[in-house]
Amino acid sequence: MRYLIIGLGIYGSNLAIDLTNMGHDVIGADKNPSLVEAIKDNISTAYIIDSTDEESLGMLPLKNVDLVIVAIGEDFGASIKTVALLKKLGVKHIFARAVDSLHESILEGFNVDRILNPEQRAASDLVNEMSLGFNVESMSVDDDVSIVKFRAPQVFVGQLYARLDLEKEYGLRLLSASRAVKKNNILGLTHDEYSLIDFDESPDAVVEAGDMMVCMGAKKAFSKLFRRLSESLL
Repeated sequence: MRYLIIGLGIYGSNLAIDLTNMGHDVIGADKNPSLVEAIKDNISTAYIIDSTDEESLGMLPLKNVDLVIVAIGEDFGASIKTVALLKKLGVKHIFARAVDSLHESILEGFNVDRILNPEQRAASDLVNEMSLGFNVESMSVDDDVSIVKFRAPQVFVGQLYARLDLEKEYGLRLLSASRAVKKNNILGLTHDEYSLIDFDESPDAVVEAGDMMVCMGAKKAFSKLFRRLSESLL
């Protein structure tokens, strides 16, 4: 897919680089020349433009991208005006970042495809991380259901994946599990690459320390899991 990201601060630039690393074609734009200079070699194209100026915004390849992401967060007015101009210019698919509830409420009025709340999501991940005692990545499917990726807890280590009945115990569905494998890059430097564990075809597969698990379920189910795991650490 081809993305246009407007706003290349910390959030926008990281998003742009991550999407590029996933194989997508990413175009970036920001009015700050230093931010554009810092990222231009890591994405397809980068433009120095003021997105609140309709003529400048219209110079971007708006019709040739699948999705425009307005990643501006710090300048509330610039974010709102950019979204309004994109709508005026006929852009069909827009994601926009909101930094607080007022910002989000205004963006809802523009009927954008999705409102991004990275700070809120980061806070939620941090709460889960503090509960589990290790890194957690999460994605909300809807208001109640989430998909969460986390390192296998110590209490699971040594158990057969086939006998991990997370659905019965916690109401969670185990979607996948992966394990780090040491690989050497072209420079001979060692790094970790994760490969999927086929626990359906391998009934003898055992949970090992460091395995990454991905589960889906209601947020209250994850709360139950995290609470149980926290209690086991006491």
